[in-house]
Amino acid sequence: MSKKVFVGMSGGVDSSLTAYLLKEQGYDVTGVYMKNWTSDVAGYYCPWQDDFNDAKRVAVDLGIPFKVYDFQTQYKNLVVDYLLESYQQGLTPNPDIMCNQEIKFKIFLNLALKDGADYIATGHYAQIKKYHQKYYLSTAVDQNKDQTYFLYRMSYNALQHSLMPIGTMFKTEVRLEAKKRHIFTADKKDSQGICFIGKVPIKDFLLNQLGPQEPGLIIDNHQQIVGQHDGVIFYTIGQRHGLNLGGGLPYYVFDKDVKKNIIYVTRDLNFNNLWSDNLILSQVYFLTDQIKQISLEDNVVAKPRYRAPNTVVKQFQPSYQNQWLLKLIEPIKAPTPGQSVVFYQDQKVLGGGIISRLL
Repeated sequence: MSKKVFVGMSGGVDSSLTAYLLKEQGYDVTGVYMKNWTSDVAGYYCPWQDDFNDAKRVAVDLGIPFKVYDFQTQYKNLVVDYLLESYQQGLTPNPDIMCNQEIKFKIFLNLALKDGADYIATGHYAQIKKYHQKYYLSTAVDQNKDQTYFLYRMSYNALQHSLMPIGTMFKTEVRLEAKKRHIFTADKKDSQGICFIGKVPIKDFLLNQLGPQEPGLIIDNHQQIVGQHDGVIFYTIGQRHGLNLGGGLPYYVFDKDVKKNIIYVTRDLNFNNLWSDNLILSQVYFLTDQIKQISLEDNVVAKPRYRAPNTVVKQFQPSYQNQWLLKLIEPIKAPTPGQSVVFYQDQKVLGGGIISRLL
């Protein structure tokens, strides 16, 4: 009897091909559209209905059953509220990581298993491997599209019950294979923006949800007032665009004070406060067996944000009150509280944590 797999179908080419590949491999495939967000925001059209129609059409063409799971309430409570609360605290959160942790690989997984599935599958660029009876998460073959940074908080149970078949393919191959199968989403553009919220700029989304913010001062590293901002929550560490501070060398945000309502900037790329090699992480999570600490000899690298280059880990150990101290072999530019640091050993994902503050 074929194993049952519920494929999360978003209407894009990646999840479309995932469904086709799994059916070709002999699985009993059901397509599932997760309805997470359906509201237009700040004049931006939410494409959920288009995506739903595309996903359903692919399922019909493939001849597989199609379901809709409505997770709007859970998505609002677990992802959107988390995002809003984090920004109000002066942090820069990553909602995609929370969406994967709470929605796709927990709520979707649990409901799919309850409905009779043996596995769930997604169109993520990542690989789930098994070695010596242990499952682990590994980077995608296409390093440019690798999405393991967003998946490091998957539970071990989710690893055991998830499939990611396009993790062994390059994006160009995915589109080519989709065209070979006459999948009509083969040339559909990849979605951008916040998880399922779409192409809404984060500032517009925050304005829509939280309303206008109190303006305040922008002060440089010489304690000079250089401008005015329209709300601390709209700015992030390392930001250089959107400051509207005039000509000359660009300014970079190196700090912000929510209580005093001040943004701090510098034009000096070598300014010490813009760089750090010592970070404090919270909410640390390990995908592998519990790691008590990491040292230089373990050949572990850290990715401090998506698309950032990896940096060698000098030391990682528990500090106090569920905080961990991370020491890097060299300073990184603009580490940002609220963002995740993800650890890798070769291509294997060890886990990670969320930056709470810098030392």
